[in-house]
Amino acid sequence: MNKNIINFIATLILALLLSLFLPWWSIMTAALATALFIPLKKAAVFFVPFLAILLFWAVYSFMLSSGNDFTLAKRIAVLLSLGGNPYALMLVTGIIGGLAAGIAAILGKQLSLVLSKN
Repeated sequence: MNKNIINFIATLILALLLSLFLPWWSIMTAALATALFIPLKKAAVFFVPFLAILLFWAVYSFMLSSGNDFTLAKRIAVLLSLGGNPYALMLVTGIIGGLAAGIAAILGKQLSLVLSKN
């Protein structure tokens, strides 16, 4: 299997498991750990965890919001000037989580480079 796919799946699974017990920042821990142990090259270091967590948070927020007919999501979308569109809110949520995971993965890659030099 390609390292990108392995990192994507590992990030998803680890983020899912950690988010059961830890707060929202556990996705950054998952991205950092997978970037540390499954090294990627160039832009894939950022974009693979970014896409994994974007998908995870967008689907997770959809599942949570569909249980109450998107009532809370619509109200928060109004507060954030998204026109009351709950799907836009889910996309913004996924992008924010993806950015956090991508930056954490870059840190993991840098740590792996520092540790491999010693």
